[in-house]
Amino acid sequence: MKAGILFSGGKDSTYAAYLAKQAGYELTCLVTVFSENQDSYMFHTPSIKKTQEQARAMDIPIVIQETKGIKEEELKDLYTIIKSVKDKFGIDTIVTGAVASDYQTSRIQKICDALSLKCLNPIWQKEQIPYLKELVENKFKVIIIGVAGFPLDKSWLGREINSNFIEETSKLQEKYQLHPAGEGGEFETFVLDCPLFQNSLEVIDKDISGEKHAWRMEIGVRLEEKKN
Repeated sequence: MKAGILFSGGKDSTYAAYLAKQAGYELTCLVTVFSENQDSYMFHTPSIKKTQEQARAMDIPIVIQETKGIKEEELKDLYTIIKSVKDKFGIDTIVTGAVASDYQTSRIQKICDALSLKCLNPIWQKEQIPYLKELVENKFKVIIIGVAGFPLDKSWLGREINSNFIEETSKLQEKYQLHPAGEGGEFETFVLDCPLFQNSLEVIDKDISGEKHAWRMEIGVRLEEKKN
């Protein structure tokens, strides 16, 4: 079973790749789309180009497709890149990090159907607090690189998902109906280390922009030897 991973660099696509490997899939390549539209309906955009460093950390080939990010039109670019990796790597499965988005999942499924590929969604409909706890238990080092929505603000950028984070977002869920794993688009993430990484990543630069309750952080990273 040879899988291509739809990869954004965030917790969901990385954890989906991890679960796919645990299930016996060969992680053949990472499939990443660089969108010019920061508000793309389909694709994660903060620090997206740093997926190339994550690919180096995992020692897995990465295939990149650029898109203007126009709604629905960007699906043609996604089809193009998935077809190319099927032809190049002989994959039979596409793995996604979809958790709750019917919009994304249904469209990826249609592309996979058209290309006779299996679409695997290992974390689909996972309960969000148990999911965050799984990330911590499995030694995923994940930071916040984007927020969008009250009561989140600039101070959340760079925070690591850990027990304190889970406790705080649980309270925000109760008070404001915030999705604790960010499934309502409340925040975006970046993985600095996990069991798939042969080397970890260290943040060496930050470029922060935004206002009020909408902020994003573009980061610079470098490879580091794993710390025991």
